[in-house]
Amino acid sequence: MNIRFAVIGTSKITRQFLAAAMQDERFSLHAIYSRKLSSAIEFSQDFPALEVFDDLTLLAECENVDAVYIASPNSCHAKQAILMMKNGKHVLCEKPVAVTSEELNLMVATAKKYNVCLMEAMLSTFLPNFLQVQKACTQIGVLRKFTASFCQYSSRYPKYLKGENTNTFNLEFANGSLVDIGIYPLYVAISLFGKPDNAQSQCNKLSSGVDGCGDILLSYKDAFQLQAVISHSKVSSGENIGEVQGELGRVVWHHSSLFNEVKIIFNTGEEQELTLPQNENRMAYECRHFFDLLAQNTNESPINTWQLSADVLKTLESVRKQQNIIYPNDLL
Repeated sequence: MNIRFAVIGTSKITRQFLAAAMQDERFSLHAIYSRKLSSAIEFSQDFPALEVFDDLTLLAECENVDAVYIASPNSCHAKQAILMMKNGKHVLCEKPVAVTSEELNLMVATAKKYNVCLMEAMLSTFLPNFLQVQKACTQIGVLRKFTASFCQYSSRYPKYLKGENTNTFNLEFANGSLVDIGIYPLYVAISLFGKPDNAQSQCNKLSSGVDGCGDILLSYKDAFQLQAVISHSKVSSGENIGEVQGELGRVVWHHSSLFNEVKIIFNTGEEQELTLPQNENRMAYECRHFFDLLAQNTNESPINTWQLSADVLKTLESVRKQQNIIYPNDLL
């Protein structure tokens, strides 16, 4: 099976995706899209492609493309994905898959109507060490607390402080700390425990209108009766440790997007090392899963389900509403 891909976007994350995808013999890169044709041509020097585009409609109509990886600004995801799916293209879309729940509903309806696959490209849930965390949570008794952080000083923050309107802190592109990196521990929490009954938040809002850092408190009343605390920041750095606390012990990991290390620490003092070796390019696992879905002619991932994406997105919307962070997509 040969899956002919196009990529939308020529950023660092696209390079990482291509390096991961090329580890699978089913993948081939056919086309590159960028808003500037010169950028697509320049990108093709490192990742050769048969065609380059600066017109999305022409890319969508290209009969030599089977699937598209979308890594454009968040505000563009839904519109671009729907256009591609209406033309029979499968879509692997970077997180967040959409800006609003309404957008996601339209995307899912389009995937169903045109019988194509749509999956949110959230890598964490496919990692061997995340699966270790899932299993370990069954060994620590009644679950009580979840804490995780993703705080990473942005290389673009100094430019923002100098007055540059960088994508990372741009309201027009539906960006900010929560949707950029806070989504990783949030996705982990909701993947493990489901949609919370309540979400409360606080943030440090920048003058551009997006959040620079913040915290979220999720509460679960029935199934788990636990609380989840999530911290995120693009204006400071942290250790980025996560843990699930149960009445018999706790599961601890390092980095809620990469899951570099995992262990159980029981109340008795006993520790169990659970870390498994992982592919250096963590995106390889989600790529393989997506290719498997296409080989099986499956519309929806059983792991990054549409419902999981919806639960995460609804929580993001709730938090943004509390902080009065309004994106242009909210007004459409």
